[in-house]
Amino acid sequence: MTKKIFILPIIALTMMANLEAQGPESTANYRQAARFSPIQLKKMVFSSQVDPHWLKKSDRFWYPFTTSEGKSYFLVDPAKNTKQLLFDNAMLAACISSLTRDPFDAKNLSVKDLKFTEDENLIRFEITSKLVDEDKEEEETDMTEKKENHKKENGKANGTKKKTWFFEYNLQTRQLLLLDDYEKPKDRPKWANISPDGEKVVFVRHHNLYWMDKANYEKALKDEKDSTIVEHQITTDGEKDYDFARTYGKDNVELEKEKDDRQPTGIYWSPNSELFALTRSDDRQVKDLWVVKTLSSPRPTLETYKYQMPGEKEAPIEELMVVNLKADTTFRINAEAFKDQSLSIMRRENLASESDDDYVATQWKSGRPDKFYFSRTSRDLKRVDICEVNPYTGEVKVLIEERLNTYIDLAPLGIVNNGQELIFWSERDGWGHFYLYDGEGKLKNQITSGPFHCEEIKGIDEKNRVLYFTANGKEAGEDPYYKHLYRINFDGSEMKLLTPGNYDHSPSMNDNQRYIVNTFSRVNTTPQAQLLNARGEKLMDLETADLSLLFAAGYHFPETFKVKADDGLNDLYGVLYKPFDFDSTKQYPIILYVYPGPQTEAVNKTFSARMDRLDRLAQLGFVVITVGNRGGHPARSKWYHTYGYGNLRNYGLADKKHAVEQLADRHPFIDINRVGIHGHSGGGFMSTAAMLVYPDFFKVAVSNAGNHENNIYNRWWSEKHHGVEEVTDTAGNVSFKYAIDVNSSLAHNLKGHLMLTMGEIDNNVHPGNTIRMANALIRANKRFDLVMLPGQRHGYGDMTEYFFWRMADYFSKYLLDNPDPGVDITEMNREKELTK
Repeated sequence: MTKKIFILPIIALTMMANLEAQGPESTANYRQAARFSPIQLKKMVFSSQVDPHWLKKSDRFWYPFTTSEGKSYFLVDPAKNTKQLLFDNAMLAACISSLTRDPFDAKNLSVKDLKFTEDENLIRFEITSKLVDEDKEEEETDMTEKKENHKKENGKANGTKKKTWFFEYNLQTRQLLLLDDYEKPKDRPKWANISPDGEKVVFVRHHNLYWMDKANYEKALKDEKDSTIVEHQITTDGEKDYDFARTYGKDNVELEKEKDDRQPTGIYWSPNSELFALTRSDDRQVKDLWVVKTLSSPRPTLETYKYQMPGEKEAPIEELMVVNLKADTTFRINAEAFKDQSLSIMRRENLASESDDDYVATQWKSGRPDKFYFSRTSRDLKRVDICEVNPYTGEVKVLIEERLNTYIDLAPLGIVNNGQELIFWSERDGWGHFYLYDGEGKLKNQITSGPFHCEEIKGIDEKNRVLYFTANGKEAGEDPYYKHLYRINFDGSEMKLLTPGNYDHSPSMNDNQRYIVNTFSRVNTTPQAQLLNARGEKLMDLETADLSLLFAAGYHFPETFKVKADDGLNDLYGVLYKPFDFDSTKQYPIILYVYPGPQTEAVNKTFSARMDRLDRLAQLGFVVITVGNRGGHPARSKWYHTYGYGNLRNYGLADKKHAVEQLADRHPFIDINRVGIHGHSGGGFMSTAAMLVYPDFFKVAVSNAGNHENNIYNRWWSEKHHGVEEVTDTAGNVSFKYAIDVNSSLAHNLKGHLMLTMGEIDNNVHPGNTIRMANALIRANKRFDLVMLPGQRHGYGDMTEYFFWRMADYFSKYLLDNPDPGVDITEMNREKELTK
């Protein structure tokens, strides 16, 4: 038999060898995704909004703004309609170089902690040098000692201690002064709660409240262990789990080590600094929960914390207390109304002009020393009382009673003329609106009304009786989530839009409500900022974000879309992200990034440089979408927001699925047979549920830190959004019943590929949620993947980038048939500096 022999050309053999050397060809575009990593984005995206720093003695404000040409500082005088540089960077750099003998230039001038002095004609700031700061003692030491000292301070033998220079700049004379002898005030220790007049400091020691005067506090700033410091003990009944301290997040070793140290507390001062109020929680009956910090050195440590799960009877008991330092009295306020109620003291909001203050005392809301306000809420969150307290007598007066058949949300109370009138936010007519009450709690009139959602009070003009507020859903033809600023008279007349334009608006008003700095954008527009007056008239354009380098790298804006919910009636709004090298002739897998709410739908409304879960994931070769769902967002009707009440596992899934189906009908480039889903926290819970409720539709999921078992998630979230039943027996005893569907009960339905991830020491959504899900999958004989990130909390911290690439691998493997990328994450290694 004749055999045929085929000789492959040498050139072909060479090509095959090269291909083998390169490894299998990737179908996922890892290089494109790496191009938009967080490290790379910092080099391409700079300031995206104007952050005004309003001054106290005038209507002027300053702001920093960074572009690809560097960082500049501007001073704006709205009354004169002028904008100018605070200083010329090149000239300032030259002056600083001359004064310090250390080289600086205009683009590398790192101004820090810039503040106006009290007369508002001078600014002070600091610059960090690269020179070694060596005092005379160091000069007398030999080189060996110097190196050893530097090694201790910097962790390496050739380290240097950077010198900080302090400067004062006169805005009128343009003179720069080097403050050679300036001693920067020491940072306020976390334990110090300072009174508004600065004369008293309150803290916790050994579970009890203490205070010290200003002179002794100054001693403590120099040396916390100074034995001459005089402290005054306020309470004596504090004990573990029934104390006044705030020590959440510390493990048992840390708590033991710090048991004799001063600790921070949460108190609310009266404006005259004579009294303060606080809520104290008795957690002694609340059950413990734990996470193990295996990375602690030299031994793993245990973190123990109190954590009430839904339906548990062992609840914290909250108390309301007032301390009168002038009279040296402490007493509890009788605030009881509901079993297992929660209490919240209303806080004075900081003024716009206080943003640069080193410290602003936490004060109670009212503006008066003889009264403050608090809310008390029933455990089922269907009953809320807004109360007024006389802190001298302890008398409690109920001003407003709010009652609904589902949970009640609250917004900060507006105070008019120190409490002569109140502006209360409520969803009692099905939409979030403002209501005007007199100081005794009598309803005067509804201020806003209609099928739109009011969000936040931005200013109250008491003299002219005008309310400034943000709202959404009012303007026809827009995405109903776009916020705008409005003004309206207290009587509900003459409502006016102040920030028009089909964008999401972020306004900042000065203290006297004369001027507005407004930054606005959409996901598909470049952010801009303008200066307006109180009538909404534009005074000047301030800035436009510099995205030139981002676009030069190949960036394209995403697209917005609108689809119907699964009922065919309600509109849902979403964003679609494509690969930047998108080819309309191809078909792409689609991935949903999800969060079910009810706090938010996690659908971006403004331009954002945070791209990991959306733009960047798409670059691998996917279409990625985010879209709302009924029950998702609080900024629509109360009906929409509470759609999932009583069905916390499944309520949003049909809407997500139907959205994909509609988009696939519209766009032939979407492959409806390759659908992935991803989410974090509630989104981790939702993405796993999707795989189990619709196992033939969703093919791949990456589920992070999911509360898969809402019966072991915290009481406040689970009971609020799912509902808890309050039961009263014939003897008048009150108990609570709670039941909820969990993901693990559907583990047997899994058909696709599921990766579960979690942080090892997540003390929000406990790792037990993911481990129980894993257990159920194992018991159901299912293959799945489990990734635990050591030492990480709920947000994954410094392992976020590692997680991104593991997620990229997973979706690429099962939706793109991408080959194994190997052990090393080369995309991360390329960005690492190898200094050893």
